[in-house]
Amino acid sequence: MKTVRFAQFGGPDVLQVQDVPDPIPTENEVLIAVKATTVNHLDLYQRDGSRPVPLPFTPGLEAAGVVLHSAAGFSEGARVLTTRATAARGGGGYASKIAVPIADLVRIPDNVSFAEAAAAGLAGSTAWGSLFELGKLQAGERVLIWAGSSGVATLGIQFAKQAGAWVATTTSSEERAATLRKLGADLVINHKEEDVAKVLQGVGGVNLVIELVSTTLQTSLDASAPEARIILIGNLGGQLATVDTQSWRMKRAQVIGGGALRASSTGEERFLRLVADKKVTPLIERTLPIEQAAEAHRILESGHPQGKIVLVHQ
Repeated sequence: MKTVRFAQFGGPDVLQVQDVPDPIPTENEVLIAVKATTVNHLDLYQRDGSRPVPLPFTPGLEAAGVVLHSAAGFSEGARVLTTRATAARGGGGYASKIAVPIADLVRIPDNVSFAEAAAAGLAGSTAWGSLFELGKLQAGERVLIWAGSSGVATLGIQFAKQAGAWVATTTSSEERAATLRKLGADLVINHKEEDVAKVLQGVGGVNLVIELVSTTLQTSLDASAPEARIILIGNLGGQLATVDTQSWRMKRAQVIGGGALRASSTGEERFLRLVADKKVTPLIERTLPIEQAAEAHRILESGHPQGKIVLVHQ
């Protein structure tokens, strides 16, 4: 099979297309032909060595594809998604074939493309898990989702609106803000020009924060209503933050570490159904062949994408 992997840490050029033996599935695994995956920030950190992995390593956190041999209730030709592709035998989604544990697979509805499924994959799983399974978002609540143009946020905005919430998000330009309003955001705050906490306290504060930056944790606390929940799922701005514990204590806010957050299989099936019903649209910035994975890494590193970069296997 064909795979894209790296045998040393470094820049995008360490990614190499190689031929490797097909993985052999165990009785608890299903062999799939990967059709689409995406590029995530963790792929970049693994590749440059800031999040070391065993070498050689095949990235790709999610994979959408086709079952090659009937097994464990999945018939040959079934369309499936895993958001845990790096746990598969054969590597992550940058590999053309992987053997996936049965428990890590969900079915893709017929009218959802592989590219859409991959774009909704890990980002959607993280957004769904943080909003509903950890965050317990209820209809009528106000939620702040940081980093509005990220894959997690563009899906999270839509999920929250479908659940009947009022949604605020952040961005750095009017062009990006326009896109986020089209996705359903009730309020888009330019964090470079406005005081996020002050703006949100003007509407009574938020009940739930999806914290993707981490260095903005104090701002999230300041933007919160009493007894708010803050789900810490990303550190796009860095790993260190200084907070005023008095403000935290007096608001009785909960800060919950999301870890390597993914939704349950039931949650993943539910948001894929929303995609199938055209109630949610995964935002795709660009689609490239897997052979151009290095270029995809450069695009993501530029900081310019709004939505997911999808890599497809021919």
